[in-house]
Amino acid sequence: MPQPVLELAGLVKEFFAGENALRILHGIDCRVEAGELLGIVGASGSGKTTLLNILGCLDRPSAGTYQLDGRDVSALDDDELARTRNRSIGFIFQSFQLIPQLTVLENVELPLFYDGAPRRSRRGRCEELLTSVGMMHRLRSYPTQLSGGECQRVAIARALVNRPALLLADEPTGNLDSKNGAEVMQLFRALHREGRTIVMVTHNPAIAAELPRVVELQDGRIVRDGPPALAS
Repeated sequence: MPQPVLELAGLVKEFFAGENALRILHGIDCRVEAGELLGIVGASGSGKTTLLNILGCLDRPSAGTYQLDGRDVSALDDDELARTRNRSIGFIFQSFQLIPQLTVLENVELPLFYDGAPRRSRRGRCEELLTSVGMMHRLRSYPTQLSGGECQRVAIARALVNRPALLLADEPTGNLDSKNGAEVMQLFRALHREGRTIVMVTHNPAIAAELPRVVELQDGRIVRDGPPALAS
């Protein structure tokens, strides 16, 4: 069996207030194969944000293991987690997280800059991606000059720039109107067809219904895992 891009086994997350432990995630088991598009749904307080922080190497589990692209990242130190975030994970946020003082091109090339890539190779890679998301014509624009849909396209290009093993999308259409949201979802479906591995958190039942597989969290446990017809 091919190696999964993402595998969680017995994942537990607890937070402590003095001597009292509050368990947020209760033994999560999940496997995501290369090229899958997975949705994570659940009510507020179900553990989605905590799980996403662990998947994005922004936090560590209290127990259990997290394998990312064949590497156990459960107990990496801060420097190793930072390198893993930059090289293996592409983040796409509801609020775009673009830097307003930088142009579209500069925003997209930022991960390559931090990784020490030469300027010429950075430029070529970024132009390629901006073309693929339909934003090459806004190369020298600033985020404040773009629509919400355009900002999200730039954010997607930035997330892809280091050829990450995993794309994490946190409510990627949450700040968009229905037209721009539909266009961004069309772009995600195209990335899925290209073989990208995508994990997407969404509160939108219409979006969840379009995804091939949905995991539903409730009180820190997976209560459903399967086609969207199974998800509430």
